[in-house]
Amino acid sequence: MPLIDLYLPADAVPSDRLPPLVDELTTVLLRAERAPDTEFFRGITWVYVHELPQGMVFTSGRPAPEPVFRVSVTVPQGALSERRKEELVTEATRAVREATGLGEDDSLRIWVMVNEVPDGNWGEAGNVIRFEQLRELATQAREQPAAPVSVP
Repeated sequence: MPLIDLYLPADAVPSDRLPPLVDELTTVLLRAERAPDTEFFRGITWVYVHELPQGMVFTSGRPAPEPVFRVSVTVPQGALSERRKEELVTEATRAVREATGLGEDDSLRIWVMVNEVPDGNWGEAGNVIRFEQLRELATQAREQPAAPVSVP
């Protein structure tokens, strides 16, 4: 049930590159969590894209002269070890760089924040969801046999 909030200046990512970026950020997060990359887990990974009007992102108290980006990831506490957080930050930064055409030297313009929600503080459908419940769902998903591939 992770959430991603992607903040970026309007038109900083070409419209045809935004859906692939969102998809890649979802993949990066599921991989970092070691969650199965299934429709169920993709379906509970929500991404909110916040396009900010030109001139509404500031650095040093003035409109940013170049686009800056923030990827804010919210996960249940315990979902990511320190090593997995580093993986998430590295890969999310790479995904934004690739989608925007920024070079590695521009990585300082991309911030990735990891926010952890303490167990018992996440609710869905009127119920408190516990991290252990998600872990059990992931275990069950991994134990399911792969769907047969049909060849036309």
